[in-house]
Amino acid sequence: MSVRDRKFDGVALALHQGLLTACAEEMGATLMRSAHSPNITERLDHSCAVFDADARLVAQAAHIPVHLGSMPRAVEVARELGPFFPGDAVLLNDPFAGGTHLPDLTLVTPVFLHEKKGASGPRAGAHASSATGGGERGTPSGKGRAPCMPDYFVASRAHHADVGGAAPGSLPIAREVYEEGFRIPPVFLRRAGVLPDAVLALLLANVRTPDERRADLAAQMGAQDTGERRLRELAAREGARAFIAATRALLDATEKRARAGFARLPRGTWTFADALDDDGLSSAPVRIAVTLTLDGRGATLDFSDSARQAAGPVNAVLAVTKAASLYALRCVLGDDVAVNDGLLRTVRVIAPEGSVVNPLPPAAVGAGNVETSQRIVDTVMGALALALPGRVPAASAGTMNNLLLGGTDPRTGRAFAYYETIGGGHGAGPSWNGASAMQTHMTNTRNTSAEALEHACPVRVVEARIRRGSGGRGRFRGGDGIVRSLEMLAPARATVIADRRVRGPWGLAGGESGMPGENVTREHTKASPRRRPGKFTVDLPKGAVLTVASPGGGGWGRRTAAGPKRRT
Repeated sequence: MSVRDRKFDGVALALHQGLLTACAEEMGATLMRSAHSPNITERLDHSCAVFDADARLVAQAAHIPVHLGSMPRAVEVARELGPFFPGDAVLLNDPFAGGTHLPDLTLVTPVFLHEKKGASGPRAGAHASSATGGGERGTPSGKGRAPCMPDYFVASRAHHADVGGAAPGSLPIAREVYEEGFRIPPVFLRRAGVLPDAVLALLLANVRTPDERRADLAAQMGAQDTGERRLRELAAREGARAFIAATRALLDATEKRARAGFARLPRGTWTFADALDDDGLSSAPVRIAVTLTLDGRGATLDFSDSARQAAGPVNAVLAVTKAASLYALRCVLGDDVAVNDGLLRTVRVIAPEGSVVNPLPPAAVGAGNVETSQRIVDTVMGALALALPGRVPAASAGTMNNLLLGGTDPRTGRAFAYYETIGGGHGAGPSWNGASAMQTHMTNTRNTSAEALEHACPVRVVEARIRRGSGGRGRFRGGDGIVRSLEMLAPARATVIADRRVRGPWGLAGGESGMPGENVTREHTKASPRRRPGKFTVDLPKGAVLTVASPGGGGWGRRTAAGPKRRT
């Protein structure tokens, strides 16, 4: 029996899955521990995954769903630059060429499990692990090296606090992608172990905080090298051919398990629609609609009845739409189905070009990754609630409550840029109350502590508390949101990209909606509070206070007795 035809039992495949997942987790630990910005070191706004030679997802860390579900497209696009040398690394962020939105910088590295004939370039682990220092520099000639296709790829995606554009943080209320920051098609950041100066110099010349970007990219490169090294070590235990054969068997086994999971679900077609409050440029709602078909072997999600692409930045590229759809489906399939290409084979997404869920360039897309992805989840969850009554919870906060700040730090005289998301309430379920003050659905990040924020930026955290009573009432109550108030210790330009400010998250089975969120600014201590829309940019003077109050989750079931009144 050839290695390729070898049979792997369930225990062997589970061990293989665990080892590959641990590789991705170790990449994430390397990135978190060596990065500079609070957005990565504190909030953990990064994700890592392993792919096979055909750019198929093999394993992922327990990181951010919107990053991970959309990452296969990035690796597919990066793979098109091949053949590769050992020591290569591809950088990209272009939403229309493998990216999501511009602040998410993705690195893709080829992994060679054994030395290729004629390949005399640097071996894995021998080249510099920094994006900015050490090792060779200049322009690689490739002389004496034979390019070839790798056995695996490793990829990391990190949200960088600023990549240029019209407003600090690179999530402006934009009309075109050109306003959102520096756009990078797939390019080699490192070629055959050499770090060309031009690519990095071009990027750093177009951002507000170049030193921070340099450090965070170096941390990402370190994560890439960690994943590459660990894969080689794992494959050396049983041989490269056996390791690759086990990966193929794992993907096939996952597909079989996923189809068995779909076979246990009811068959039929269900339709559900929801909407974003607006696109940031007008007050008109933006419709998201799905027709879900379960056929016993997989799922088809058709978004053809959704709105055309928006003038504002809420457009979600197709990779993001697929990521949100996959996340919602896995919630009902259960944890025993691994997230890899085997699961992806069972899900089909239809999203017409030129729609808000599959826009054409030069559409602005910054908020599509963070806000529209949440509404896609709500919409698919709504359809699943019709298909599986009594199994699906009410809507959660439905927004990442993005807060961005930038200006000049008087302590250093240098520019600063800061980004965070603020959690909200989880939706209640058929036998449980929703959790309060948590990140929901497509974001799996932490909050930034007051100490870390005040150390990094000229800001004082005035208030950070649970927004009591904001969860929807019902037999089971939705979780409460968060109130977070920041005082500017220097003039700053602030942007908030949020949703669920007009309509709160819906309840189920007679449960009430959660309370909508609210944004408020007060320019000085004697000024009256000013209520702001869900999406806005404003220049705030020193002493101004910005408050973001996030939505509560929807309630589940009709109340049997009067509950406490809401209070803000």
